[in-house]
Amino acid sequence: MRRSTRIADENLGGTTESGAMMTMRNMILAAVVLIFAATLDAGEKPRRIRVAAVSFVPGKFDLAGNARKLEAMFRRAAAGGAQLAVAPEGALEGYVVNEIIAGKARPERIKDVAVELDSDVVARFRKLARRLNVCLVFGLAERIKGDVFNCAVFIDHRGRICGKYHKMQLAEGYHPSWWYNRLGRRSRAFDTPLGRCGILICNDRWNPRLAEIPVLDGAQFLVIPSFGSRSAAQDEAVLSRGRENRVPVVEANVGVTLVVDDNQITAVDRREEGITFGTITVRPSSKRDRDKRDVVEKAFLEWRQTEMVRRYQRTLTRLKAAEKK
Repeated sequence: MRRSTRIADENLGGTTESGAMMTMRNMILAAVVLIFAATLDAGEKPRRIRVAAVSFVPGKFDLAGNARKLEAMFRRAAAGGAQLAVAPEGALEGYVVNEIIAGKARPERIKDVAVELDSDVVARFRKLARRLNVCLVFGLAERIKGDVFNCAVFIDHRGRICGKYHKMQLAEGYHPSWWYNRLGRRSRAFDTPLGRCGILICNDRWNPRLAEIPVLDGAQFLVIPSFGSRSAAQDEAVLSRGRENRVPVVEANVGVTLVVDDNQITAVDRREEGITFGTITVRPSSKRDRDKRDVVEKAFLEWRQTEMVRRYQRTLTRLKAAEKK
């Protein structure tokens, strides 16, 4: 390779060869470089990762109890050989926004169970990940100053927080006064010891764009903490997000746990409490396309502006109808 490059440089410095010959030689050199690069890529072998999708019903506003239960479930996942364990949306606080929106709980109560990422309860799971030598993903209500976000966090086997994600699409819609249920602003993949990961949370899974964005940012696999539908349609949505983007998916839902690999559902269970084990194939990442990522994300955010208002109004209508019964 060095000798060919040197010959090309000498030709540029002065030669009797024609311009056509120089062009041909440069084209050959470019082809050699591409073949060499493809050979390097082919040398990166897919990785087989044992995963565990955890299901349990967290108690409402029961931070301490949920933390104990979550730790026990993660310990069971580790005993089963999992390298990655994923738990549901709202695993720590109990996914309480619906109770607040419906007027069954005061908004201020979420302050008792929303945590910062440098809190003692998150530190507990960072230590647990190190002890178990397992990567952990789970949902929590994250407090940032005066706002609370529906969050999922990825902690690696060394106890390091590799990334987090705030839910971008809410089934209940959104109102600016909902400080206890803020919308996420953007989606990005992040590096982990298992490969580059993207996160969706529950209702996000219904929107193809929210899976495409992290994959365009280099995600090699997706994880989906959920607390919602147990229908066959939700299974199909998760499978579709994997097929569309050619990446494996691990979903931990309350009452539905499933693993998508090689464009098919390879493991699924519908117990409210249990662990589903499976294997995902993490392949070398394709080239990132940040320009297309930003285009897709912009289109989603524009669509979301009116869609969240529509859903908010639908939620109000439903609640008013329930009051009349």
